[in-house]
Amino acid sequence: MEGLRLALFFILASSCFSSLYAAEDAVEVFVKGVTSIAKTDDNFICATLDWWPSEKCDYNQCPWEKAGILNLDLNNKILANAIKAFDPLRIRIGGSLQDQVVYQVGDAIKKFPHFKKQGDGLFGFSRGSLPMDRWDQLNALFSQANAKITFGLNALLGKRKSDNSTLWVGDWNSNNARDFMKYTASKGYKIDSYELGNELCASGVSARLEADQYAKDIVQLKEILKDLYPDRQTQPKLLGPAGFFESEWFKTFLEVSGPQVVDGVTHHIYNLGAGVDKTLINKVQDPYFLDEIAETFKDLENVIKEFGPWAGPWVGESGGAYNSGGKDVSHTFVNGFWYLDQLGMTATFNHKVYCRQALIGGNYGLLNTTSFIPNPDYYGALLWHRLMGKTVLGTSHFGSPYLRTYTHCSKQKPGITMLIINMSNSTSFDVSVINDVNKYPHSYKMTVNGPNKREEYHLTPKDGNIQSDVVLLNGTPLQLTSSQDIPPLNPKIVDSSSPIRVAPDSIVYVTIRDFKAPACA
Repeated sequence: MEGLRLALFFILASSCFSSLYAAEDAVEVFVKGVTSIAKTDDNFICATLDWWPSEKCDYNQCPWEKAGILNLDLNNKILANAIKAFDPLRIRIGGSLQDQVVYQVGDAIKKFPHFKKQGDGLFGFSRGSLPMDRWDQLNALFSQANAKITFGLNALLGKRKSDNSTLWVGDWNSNNARDFMKYTASKGYKIDSYELGNELCASGVSARLEADQYAKDIVQLKEILKDLYPDRQTQPKLLGPAGFFESEWFKTFLEVSGPQVVDGVTHHIYNLGAGVDKTLINKVQDPYFLDEIAETFKDLENVIKEFGPWAGPWVGESGGAYNSGGKDVSHTFVNGFWYLDQLGMTATFNHKVYCRQALIGGNYGLLNTTSFIPNPDYYGALLWHRLMGKTVLGTSHFGSPYLRTYTHCSKQKPGITMLIINMSNSTSFDVSVINDVNKYPHSYKMTVNGPNKREEYHLTPKDGNIQSDVVLLNGTPLQLTSSQDIPPLNPKIVDSSSPIRVAPDSIVYVTIRDFKAPACA
């Protein structure tokens, strides 16, 4: 009898222990399909290419190797295939050193320097230059791989340092930029947009400009665009100010530059702190910490509504952790909790584009810096690009804050696609999607469990290790094909009558074709 009691005790203890570490929660997620809450650009996903030379080092590491614009292997087949898979991928060319780059064309510049380590230079480097044969090679890749290009221009030419150590004054000398843009247009290279300067707004980073002077400079750039591209249909868009948001600076910039000058208001986000931060892995899994940045997205959206309604907000650069990202976190599966959550969050605040730092380079590249093999966030971004349309729907639930949900109308297909992020390492969720089809609260709501099938894409880390560089799709590792192509991303087909099972430490895209959302009509 005593043995039976002991056996029962251990069975009960085991059950309690199991439920503690493998808890299951049923959650209803409400989707308001009657009206949209925001719209993104058709090509919301964007990645950057940066100017950093191999000598860019932080925290006793040099993670850029040959991934900069001037030394990247443009003939690498994986690179071309990774870009081509998006069809198209939006790429922003720019970064910290762009305001020290001159262009080897025309006669406005007499000497063409090369980037070298220099203690008193901006960001510790001398000025550098872009040869036109390298620009030709870059455009050959962009054309082959069907990329949409944003090019960041040097905004400091012609300016001088004031007595203040970071403030630069004087008018922008646009001659070299004009020669470069004229060459680009004459070659027929397709530029989607030009951006002026990098992180010069508000308090700046290594240099700064006053808002009214920057506005004056960007108006000058607009006139150059009108002259070089008189056909409004083919005229590249104009973006700025490409730095960290500060309300009064941005208001002044938009007021002084005036209507119909900038098409996109770009700001940068590095809300995770320094790449060397030992708490980085905790931050990317903390929903309360991740929510703190939402106020910035909302404030910029409101400033644009009031002072620049002709423009849309863009995240022009975001790597999460600055100074090249965290070497044990930013390229691994767990970083997707921060990255994909920010994609969902910024879309709800009407941001049109989100540019990830970087396509390749540093610790935060979507591609491995040396092998070019895609990191987990590459596949998360590719699935977003293929599945999530530009119309954003209100989505909410009353469950755990570690369960994050975002919904868009599906891309080029009927129904909706939902992004579900489970940051909990111990709880799985059974998600039922509720179609809130009425405009008014407390009205009839319909559970989506019809006879049709739904498509599910479950992303999980290899061996359950959230710091793995290998991601599984529906249990199968995503690996390049024998011809170095991006593998097919096929869904799991599931009966719509069952809840969506979301495992701990997982990311799920779900497409529901029979979801009746008038906003998606």
